[in-house]
Amino acid sequence: MTRRELLAAAAASLAPPASVLVDTHIHLFADDQKRFPYHPQATYKPPAAPLESYVRFVREAGIAHTVIVHPEPYQDDHRYLEYCLAHETSPGFFKGTCLLDPIDPKTPARLAALVGRHPGRIVALRVHSMDKQLTTSGAIRNRDLRDPAMKTTWRAAADRGIAIQMHFIPFFAPQIGALAAQFPNVPVILDHLARAGQGAPAEYDEVLRLAKYPRVYMKYSGVRYSSKQDYPFADAKPIVRRAYDAFGADRVLWGGLGHTRDEFRQAVALFDQMFDYASESDRAKIRGLNALKLFGWKA
Repeated sequence: MTRRELLAAAAASLAPPASVLVDTHIHLFADDQKRFPYHPQATYKPPAAPLESYVRFVREAGIAHTVIVHPEPYQDDHRYLEYCLAHETSPGFFKGTCLLDPIDPKTPARLAALVGRHPGRIVALRVHSMDKQLTTSGAIRNRDLRDPAMKTTWRAAADRGIAIQMHFIPFFAPQIGALAAQFPNVPVILDHLARAGQGAPAEYDEVLRLAKYPRVYMKYSGVRYSSKQDYPFADAKPIVRRAYDAFGADRVLWGGLGHTRDEFRQAVALFDQMFDYASESDRAKIRGLNALKLFGWKA
């Protein structure tokens, strides 16, 4: 399909697919910067995308549940995430990820406290490995995955029954695999198709080899990071297919369904294009059934 045909199909209706929809990757940003300011070490400062407008949107779109991925502008200040959990559209609608320094010795205790305040609601600790230039302080990203403290944090996640959510460039796939092998019971979620466009083909081969670990999941989101083209990112379709073939329909999650009607329509049209080879039962798994199972929502 051409871009024009996809956009026309997307504009035709806001009606969601018949199967359950779960968005496993949304960022929310408060419009009240006095009450919920961005962190001094924020890696970017986006415009507001507040809970209140998002709640109206998900009702219209028919999204059953959402995982709020706690974003870098707030760093380790989780007040807005906790606000969203307390003011959700219906009881149990949201779950969330958290961001804590994975090599800080205080992180296991902080993780236990956050999870303890919100039983069953914090589903993953997100780790950012976005640059080969590693850091030990400052903004919480690019910590050494081989640091012994990293293992301590992964063990703390295992103890709390939560996943590790990796936001990374393909270069780091072997290091992620080493940790996944040591912690086979910890679900590992690979964000944004592992940003295939930011690594060499041989590095992405290493990403796909992570599928040998049965608790590693690929997230179909952020397709633009794997493309050199504009929407509908036709050059990324072979990458999506390789991920689907490697991980199987049971270990692919869908994220990034948008904040608005137009974003949602485009996301649905793109999904249909990217997975036009998959059976309807497999597409239903990716749309939401896998997320219900992984994150502990009732079907």
